[in-house]
Formats: sequence, C-alpha cells, structure tokens
Amino acid sequence: MEPQTAGINATLSERFEQINRRIASLARDAGRPPEDVRLIAVSKTHPPEILRQAIEAGACEFGENRVQEAEAKIAEVGRERVRWHLIGPLQANKARRAVRLFDVIHTLDSVSLARRLDRLCVEEGRDELSVLIQVDLAGEATKSGVSEEDLPQLVEAVKACERLRLSGLMTLPPFFVDAERVRPFFRRLRELRDKLESDGAFDNQRGALSMGMSHDFEVAIQEGATLVRIGTAIFGERAANE
Repeated sequence: MEPQTAGINATLSERFEQINRRIASLARDAGRPPEDVRLIAVSKTHPPEILRQAIEAGACEFGENRVQEAEAKIAEVGRERVRWHLIGPLQANKARRAVRLFDVIHTLDSVSLARRLDRLCVEEGRDELSVLIQVDLAGEATKSGVSEEDLPQLVEAVKACERLRLSGLMTLPPFFVDAERVRPFFRRLRELRDKLESDGAFDNQRGALSMGMSHDFEVAIQEGATLVRIGTAIFGERAANE
C-alpha cells in the first residue's frame, strides 16, 4: 500500500495539507475522529527556515533525532508555537540537554535511563517529563528499544519515578517496500498498549501509540496509531549526503 502524497513539484504547504487530509480520512475510516491522530513533522536535517515554512503551513509538532541538532534549531525557531519530540535514541550523556529541550521523549528504552531522566528533572527543576517507551518488536541489532519481555519491568520503573509521566509506546519496525508487511508489528504494539492501559499504566489515561512514517503511516493508523512521524512526505527527499 503506497501512501497518497502530493507530487514532487508540490510546495511544502501543499504536501502538508494533503498529508493532513489523508490522516483525517484514514482516522474516519477507522471509526475515530481526525483529531485522534496527531502529525509529528520529522524535521531532522532540515534547516530552521524550512521549519518556519512548515509552521506557517500549520505544523505544530516537530520530531528530531539528535539532541545537538535540535538544540540549535530550538534556540532559533523557539517553542512558542510548536512542541518538540525526541524520536531518536538518547545517549546517557545527552540526557540532561534532552530534559531541558524536549516536550516529549519517544525513545525511553532502559531502567537506567528512566532513573537518570527522573533525577535530572529534579535537578533541572522540571516538574514533569512525558515519555514513551520504545519497544523493539523485531529484535533488530541496529535499532534501540526494550524487548517485549523486559517491557513490564521498565513500565514499573517509570511508574516509580517522581517526575516522569508514561504517555504511551513507540516502535520502529523493519523497513519493507510492501508496507502491509509491517502491520503485525503495529498490531502487536497496540495489543501491548491495550494490556498496559487496562492495568492502569498510563494513570487511567489513554496510552499513545507512536508508530508509522511516510511509507507506512496508513497501515499504522489503521492499526491504531495516535502519533505518526512523517518527514519525507512533507519535506521531500533529503539530499544523498545528508
């Protein structure tokens, strides 16, 4: 299944609008209101002037992979009109800066990192930090994430933290040209979320599902995604050397 995106010559604003229309249509087809699915514009490698264009087009949530790159952009673009999400792996030595910079961290993957983030929130005077646990459902050595077997232990560790708020789960499945092949991974993440939700892991709130990118967000929404991380379909292909 290929996502329906605007043509290569379309403007950023036109691409953004079409992606939003497609998300709304998919949500309605799944029996959910369009506002049930939030679009995170993956802004990694794109300069501040492009991000400002995206903001004018309506983007209000940006996803960055690297703390250092995001730090420079946030300083220039600001946070008055947008929320910033860390969607790449977080190294322990970057944790303090991440606590200062990001509204949401999607890639919590260990008990030690959870405890470090919680301690840093106290030290930095941050009352609350929203986190999602990244779950590695395919066992890929090149990707971060807690295993399904170790997920309950990490959930309990987050719940014991003073300043962390567990908002949901995230996954990055294997890449397949045929996006239909990722459906089992998205479905399994939803099942894990549903079980945790029934156990009260999200403080009796609905647990978010951060899953789906430019090539597979349609399948992700069909399987219950509430946060889709889309870059290429909005900003276009990155240069080969980026």
